[in-house]
Amino acid sequence: MSKKPVNAAESIKIPKLILLTSKFLETFFPFLAIRFAAKLFTTPIKHKAPKRELQMDLNSKQLKLFISSINKTIHLYFYGSSSRKVLLVHGWSGRGTQLVKIADALLENGFEVISFDAPAHGKSSGNSSIMTEFIASILEIDSKYGPFDFAIGHSLGGMALLNSMKQGFKTKKLVTIGAGDLIQDIIYDFISKLNMKPHFGTQLKNYFEKKYNTKMNEYSAHKGAEFCDIPTLVIHDKQDNDVPVKCAHQLIKHLKKGTILLTQNLGHRKILGDKQVIHSIIKFLG
Repeated sequence: MSKKPVNAAESIKIPKLILLTSKFLETFFPFLAIRFAAKLFTTPIKHKAPKRELQMDLNSKQLKLFISSINKTIHLYFYGSSSRKVLLVHGWSGRGTQLVKIADALLENGFEVISFDAPAHGKSSGNSSIMTEFIASILEIDSKYGPFDFAIGHSLGGMALLNSMKQGFKTKKLVTIGAGDLIQDIIYDFISKLNMKPHFGTQLKNYFEKKYNTKMNEYSAHKGAEFCDIPTLVIHDKQDNDVPVKCAHQLIKHLKKGTILLTQNLGHRKILGDKQVIHSIIKFLG
């Protein structure tokens, strides 16, 4: 599956002031540099929703849901009406309407779509979040509005869905799009983008493990994949500059019923609106 070459280099550019600050702290105050990096790592960027998402925003029923396990409130979208339900989970710095093209196709095929803005994303309140809060949100939504026939997750959303399987989330089929894998790799990549020395990656991982009293790599996607015994479609673009395609191959190794679909020149976000990708998802879900 391919398209005309496009600029797949979609990684969010870190402002120069932040890079200068991280370098200054790294040089003179390494203790503060770790906390500065941790703050940035857990603070999503709230992007303004583009016009293409307006229809889903206007035509969906919306409400707030309190997640008691994390003491946070999230914003929900109910798009369409059907006894056949699909849960959509956006990625880091995304929002519940970001997968609108996929949602529209699901509606056309007789499904109701439920999505949400994760804590500190979209219309949900807060300034910081982490994957465990995505997982808590998925489990609470499933408890209140499930069961779901299918679930689709983009990037961190795909990782969160696989981790939710470890904690009891059930669905008939699963689709991940551009999902990452090793948390440690994500942290080291983040440190690299801040132009900080590699050993700060280890220190940042240790900081999080101490703060949350857990091993970060226990939340790696392939760990969740080992608990996933349902048909799973792993979609990834070979030119994804945010999440390397090796993550898709790693997931396939651990999935019992995994199928991989690799695309060309769609990057990390354009892939969400590609007609051939959406057709493949609908065909897979049946």
